[in-house]
Amino acid sequence: MSARAPRLLLVTGKGGVGKTTTAASIAVAEAAAGARVLIVSTDPAHSLGDVLDVDLRSATSWRASHRVDLLGRAEEADDAGREPTTESPGVLAALAVDRHTDVEANWALVRDHLLGLLEGLDVDPFVADEVLTLPGADEIPALLALALAADSGQWDLIVVDCAPTAETLRLLALPEIIGWHLDRLLPSQRRLLTTLRPAAAAATGLPLPGPEVFAVVSTWRRLMGRCRDLLTGPRASVRIVLTPERVVIAEARRLRSAFALHGYAVDEVIVNRVLPPGEDSWRAAWNRSQAEGLRLIEESFDGIPVTASPHLAGEPIGVPALAALAGRRTVLGGTPRALTEDVRPPRVEVVAEGEDFVLHAPIGLADAEEVRVQRRGDDLVVHAGPERRILTLPSTLRRCAVGTASVGEGQLTVRFVRNEEVWPRGR
Repeated sequence: MSARAPRLLLVTGKGGVGKTTTAASIAVAEAAAGARVLIVSTDPAHSLGDVLDVDLRSATSWRASHRVDLLGRAEEADDAGREPTTESPGVLAALAVDRHTDVEANWALVRDHLLGLLEGLDVDPFVADEVLTLPGADEIPALLALALAADSGQWDLIVVDCAPTAETLRLLALPEIIGWHLDRLLPSQRRLLTTLRPAAAAATGLPLPGPEVFAVVSTWRRLMGRCRDLLTGPRASVRIVLTPERVVIAEARRLRSAFALHGYAVDEVIVNRVLPPGEDSWRAAWNRSQAEGLRLIEESFDGIPVTASPHLAGEPIGVPALAALAGRRTVLGGTPRALTEDVRPPRVEVVAEGEDFVLHAPIGLADAEEVRVQRRGDDLVVHAGPERRILTLPSTLRRCAVGTASVGEGQLTVRFVRNEEVWPRGR
């Protein structure tokens, strides 16, 4: 593994398809090959400890983890919060993250200020408290744990056993969403407010934010930016786990489109629980259905490597069984990417065409009728089915109006034309 930034691998899929077992088998195989591996569960109802066959309780601090050696024994980090030692190669550690951390205490400074504002506007205190609940509060500890683990320099690979699809999408969209909100929570007149605070407060009759509020918001903005950079950078990718069933495949297709929309690279699809051929009528019927599902998967994920894991006679529990499962994975299509390699995340691009500009945004498998585009001030809001992404427009496009929009070959194309009132042609 590389000595630079660790590789991040997020493993997700519909509930019940075996994503935890798959994530654990990948982590075990890479650790057995000599890598320093941390596997993190962001699922509130995680079964990671059960799969690894260790007592894995949720961490009460960022740095609390349980050490697991390749023989399946567990050793908990000490109460002083010291990190597990990683001098020898082939390290496997596991971490379950929950919401009980000191992050909420910091955010309380901001909430107290905003509650004061709403109280001054005669908003019901109960309503105000609900309105000011930090979006995605349950997922934030997982994001910050990932960022701290990635920046610790301890790991070659961090495997994330994600929650089922809906929760995973919320988690991965969170850094950008919170960043967007925090950008609007930081007034552009910060220095002016600091200088003229008494007069401004007297004029409005409302409390103005103190420096500690600005400090917390700025810190959160930086942390969310760091999380976003990590998760959408060349050292992070997503692997979708599914079974060869139509309902599961349909959800995985939507998941691929959502990841493309939010800028996350999918570098492999893992088909789990593939039955071996059989001559009896029951298994033959399943084989026919399964063959149709595998064909649909290869069509749906064209250009993305597809691998398969067999349906085993018993549950693979414990490190040895997980290692054996990893060794039985086969390639159905494409060339799987080694976890030492970088990826190319999908990007939003803007190109000039004459005096107009064209924005290209990845949209995955979304149909044209599922996609809507709205301009809201300096933002472009892209809807793809139930998913939404807010794109903050660069300064050039802010002086333009939305012309036409089209969808094709996995891309959303939006043409922007100059707003003659603020940017006359020829200037």
